[in-house]
Amino acid sequence: MSAAPGTWWVWNRFVGVHVALYRASGGRIGGTYGGAPVLLLHHVGRKSGRERVSPLIYTRDGADFVIVASKGGSHKHPMWWLNLREMPQTTVEVGGERQRVAVRQASPEEKVEVWPRLVETYPPYADYQARSSRDIPVIKLSPA
Repeated sequence: MSAAPGTWWVWNRFVGVHVALYRASGGRIGGTYGGAPVLLLHHVGRKSGRERVSPLIYTRDGADFVIVASKGGSHKHPMWWLNLREMPQTTVEVGGERQRVAVRQASPEEKVEVWPRLVETYPPYADYQARSSRDIPVIKLSPA
């Protein structure tokens, strides 16, 4: 789920509509993407200070939500991950429920363990990692 350069205003409008529909329907609309479950991740712009919400695919690892900072296989990190690296806690919305979570990057060993489940949840992740010049971060969101 990424936009081409110069079309960010369209992408941002799409994300805004997605978030509104997700919230209005308790996740029944916009709660999946390509068959994978979607949560709403809250974060604050590290430069702007603006509150933001990003819909992201996730999988579960026990009580943790696990998300991938893929940016569609881009060579750059998504802004939400750059913002989260400076936030030890945040909020996620799953369906109609809000939950505080602690944020941390999965260790290399944890990534190896959970990566097959992430690819099973959303197969394009394998292609994203193959074409990206960076090691795509896997983020664990643990109940706070």
